[in-house]
Amino acid sequence: MSQPLFLQLAIPVPMRQLFTYSVPESLQNNEFAIGERVIVPFGNRQVIGIILAVSNKTEFAQEKLKPITSKVTAHHKIPLPLTQLLMTCARYYHHPIGDVFQQALPVLLRQVDNITLAPTLYWQCQPLTDETQEIELAKLTTRATKQQQLYHLISNHQQLSWPEIRTLGFSKTQLSALEKKQLIVSTEKESEPFQWHSDSLNQQDELNLSAEQAVIVSAVSQLLKQYSCHLVDGITGSGKTEVYLQTMTKVLSQNQQVLVLVPEIGLTPQTLNRFEQRFNVPIFLHHSGLNDKERLATWHNAYQGNAAIVIGTRSAIFTPLPDLGLIIVDEEHDASFKQQDSFRYHGRDVAILRAKQLNIPIILGSATPSFESLHNALNAKYHYHRLTKRAGGSTEAKIALIDVANQPLEFGLSRPLKQLITNTLARGEQVLVFLNRRGFSPAINCQECHWVANCQRCERPYTLHRSQGLLICHHCASQKRVPPQCPDCGSIRIKPVGQGTEQIEEYLSEHFNHHSTVRIDRDSTRRKGELNKLLQQVSNKEHQILIGTQMLAKGHHFPDVTLVAILDIDGALFSFDYRAAENMAQLIVQVAGRAGRASKPGKVIIQTQYPQHPLLQDLVNNGYQHFAQQGLTERQMALLPPFGYQALFRADANYPSYPEKFLRQLSQINLNDCEIAGPMPAAIEKRAGKYRYHLIVQAKSRTALHQGISQLINHIPNNEWQTKVRWSVDIDPQDLSW
Repeated sequence: MSQPLFLQLAIPVPMRQLFTYSVPESLQNNEFAIGERVIVPFGNRQVIGIILAVSNKTEFAQEKLKPITSKVTAHHKIPLPLTQLLMTCARYYHHPIGDVFQQALPVLLRQVDNITLAPTLYWQCQPLTDETQEIELAKLTTRATKQQQLYHLISNHQQLSWPEIRTLGFSKTQLSALEKKQLIVSTEKESEPFQWHSDSLNQQDELNLSAEQAVIVSAVSQLLKQYSCHLVDGITGSGKTEVYLQTMTKVLSQNQQVLVLVPEIGLTPQTLNRFEQRFNVPIFLHHSGLNDKERLATWHNAYQGNAAIVIGTRSAIFTPLPDLGLIIVDEEHDASFKQQDSFRYHGRDVAILRAKQLNIPIILGSATPSFESLHNALNAKYHYHRLTKRAGGSTEAKIALIDVANQPLEFGLSRPLKQLITNTLARGEQVLVFLNRRGFSPAINCQECHWVANCQRCERPYTLHRSQGLLICHHCASQKRVPPQCPDCGSIRIKPVGQGTEQIEEYLSEHFNHHSTVRIDRDSTRRKGELNKLLQQVSNKEHQILIGTQMLAKGHHFPDVTLVAILDIDGALFSFDYRAAENMAQLIVQVAGRAGRASKPGKVIIQTQYPQHPLLQDLVNNGYQHFAQQGLTERQMALLPPFGYQALFRADANYPSYPEKFLRQLSQINLNDCEIAGPMPAAIEKRAGKYRYHLIVQAKSRTALHQGISQLINHIPNNEWQTKVRWSVDIDPQDLSW
């Protein structure tokens, strides 16, 4: 009889432990390795488990252990370095290990059903062999410009996959039309391991580096074979992307892979476009806009070493890359890198951890570095590089404040601002109006009895979306029709309160009716490819007035935008959240960076009721660097991050007393070297019908904080209220309002 074999598995359940299973005799001849997937019974269902330990011994009685059902035959094992990274993340974020592994895998690898991965389909141009093809190609210029653009895109690359084509803003209809005209052809191709070759680089697109850029590329290039973290603090338009590209060239030429993290899908098309122009190498995408099979294809090709470059949002950090040589985190300050539910990891921090583990360099880029990154750079934990001049001879836009406290506003716009818009449009230039509030208005009320339409599940006003005829809660997404009259007094005098992007668009379209207006927010870009289409139209000067939310704030290059107007940012000046001022400053600087990016000088106008507020004055007169230094000094005096370390316990339930009592019991546990604040109601106490409370734990060292968190978690099974609440812990919280 063969020696018994036992497996310790990570199972996708909310429990902070591994589960031990036995291997039946029928499977004893198989080899089992760490990171492999097996199918096991759990309760009354079959689930996927990840092997984290293999042993001939167990502390449990063998007859009480369930045997595994089978071993997954597909070759999709999690590599050992990635397995170790995920185990470290589970410990650091105090999150159930099974859920950590679950979220790191593509959806199709979490399922019991065996999957087969079809060869990737690529498109390439057909040789023009007859007169008919030439005639069809000539027709594209006048009749189908989008098809012509797609044809030229495909002709400039050896092969392009559908995810790349779609991300760049083209449709299946346009692709099929070119196929029907026999101008392009699709081929199934098994991907091969990436190898650098003579045509991998399009050197014609390389730009001459400035002295500052050249220093950064040289500094990173000298440290390619060891861990180093480089913070590139470059003003908007200073050429950070060119630094990335030329550093990547050196890594790719050594047949190593590059992982590029961007904060949002909206930045993926332009990043992909720049990389496609520069490199003729296999590029794969990873973001929520792809379907399950496409994300699995990226995972598989990265795992096999076929992907030279992977571009993705925060979860792309868990992509298996056996020859990873460089990680780039663009806009490293962005809050989108922090997962706000379930496994609450920070993509930037995990990226730094992975780079350290693999002994490779990582580049963090931003025009407005987070206070944490800036603190580490100033203390020489990171290599600190600055880009102080804009590329191409353009200059930074001037920021000015307009005091709107004592002057009338028409649909949220002051008279001086409207005059500036008029003057800018008269010069044939473009205007960007920024308001970080989508919808028509943030509330509606009755003019007679002052009734306000509140969401009953959140006790917050509904946002009016007049184009859809709906009231939508932006906290729980519940919807209802706009009432024809007040439900309290019967009056029909129901009016919108405040402004949203819809209302600003409607007013500017009427007031400047000789110019085209476009709104870019989550509502107007829901359809796939719509964002890229609108951005292309703006670049082509089809629209002269842009209205948008923070989707427009980051990374986009609008050469003809010379006036940026920022509306209604005063709330951040008086927020309960100590990060609000930092976030406000980053947003203002990022939005301001959209102005004057070409040869034309730019101007930025901020409307505020508090123009003398010290935070605004410091930012406008002294710039983000000085603002951040002052902010760090204040944080140090208060022992707030990055000079202290925090964790946030959240609890919610159907009744407000339950989470309060649950956290109250936790707060009474004596923790050495930790301070506890709370319990206190969340900023939005009721959300989606649940009452929410917070408990903040703070310590001067990470070690003390994690010891305290472990102590609290160990006490939770003895908490009499723990069965009546849903709770979670957030290490290094970024948003205290959630």
